[in-house]
Amino acid sequence: MMSPQILFYIIELAVKGIVTFFAILLMSRMHSAAWMTIICGFLCSYAATVYKILIELGIFSAGGLLILGIPLSALLSLSVPALFFIIGFIILLSKKN
Repeated sequence: MMSPQILFYIIELAVKGIVTFFAILLMSRMHSAAWMTIICGFLCSYAATVYKILIELGIFSAGGLLILGIPLSALLSLSVPALFFIIGFIILLSKKN
């Protein structure tokens, strides 16, 4: 029987993989800066998920530079996708109709 954590990783990769696939398809059709940054947020989110799983499997190590006791790589993989979403939504909100 498969462990629940492995099943969770498989489901997470599958769902985020589908979202990333559609984000790449959408990227070729949308040429707005706001949508491009939101799509980049989804791509970075998928990359962060893959990175997190590789750390959990022991392929990569989360060591290195620490900021307030948190590895810089973990901090970046958490904050960069959200930063892209924030920038994209700010651009969308600042546009006049």
